[in-house]
Amino acid sequence: MEFFVSSAGIPVHVNDTQKGEKALLFLHGYLETMYIWEEFAVLLPDSFRCIFIDIPGHGLTGTHPESNTMDFCARVCKEVLDKLELKSAVIVGHSMGGYIGQACLKLYPERFSALVHFNSTPYADIPEKAGDRQKEIGFIENGKLISLASIAVCNMYSKDNVDRFKSKIEETVTLCETHDPSGIIACIRGLMDRPDNTAFLKSLKEKVMFVFGDQDKHCPLEKIAQIRKDVPSARFEIVPGTGHNSFIEEPQKLAEALLDFVNTGNC
Repeated sequence: MEFFVSSAGIPVHVNDTQKGEKALLFLHGYLETMYIWEEFAVLLPDSFRCIFIDIPGHGLTGTHPESNTMDFCARVCKEVLDKLELKSAVIVGHSMGGYIGQACLKLYPERFSALVHFNSTPYADIPEKAGDRQKEIGFIENGKLISLASIAVCNMYSKDNVDRFKSKIEETVTLCETHDPSGIIACIRGLMDRPDNTAFLKSLKEKVMFVFGDQDKHCPLEKIAQIRKDVPSARFEIVPGTGHNSFIEEPQKLAEALLDFVNTGNC
């Protein structure tokens, strides 16, 4: 069921299955919407209550006027749980959604019991990446959001999967027309300002999982190896033949990994 709630002073677009004993809150990535999860969600059993939102600045959800910081987005997520009268949820965050999930666990540990990162890291932006993000702001300010998305969304898939998922890529780019450009810029600012959460995640023990594709252009294998070293207490899954959208490229494998983690871990 789709509806809107007011959270942290902005309207939030929500889809809630409304049934299930354990709640999963799904947070999509940069330039995506809640609809990115459609094919993946149908693989999960009815025993899980699945909640999807458009994160601030994306889709039909409102935006902070200056910066959608990870802390602001975490407050939005917490207040969504309040409105839905949920005591706690496991977060499943893709890319930027994982960064928001980290802030959720840090600020509201009593409300978020675990975090599954899909193609997301614990690190802050390096200067080179921050420079790239500043260039993206310039493109968007010049009315080139859709052109930017056409390139960025393709790069989220492994080279061999671009043709295979052509229709999903086109759908994702088309849905970018629902984004408020100023909201996307506010998200970029939030991404640039996010902290390094390596030490925090290392302290959480059995509450963290990382899933990566072995052909992820945004997180190559050497970076994955570094994350394993920096957060040794986390669970890791590497999905062969996938890029930055592993949950779309190999949904069955990721659904099985997610369910195993939630059912056997301290969630």
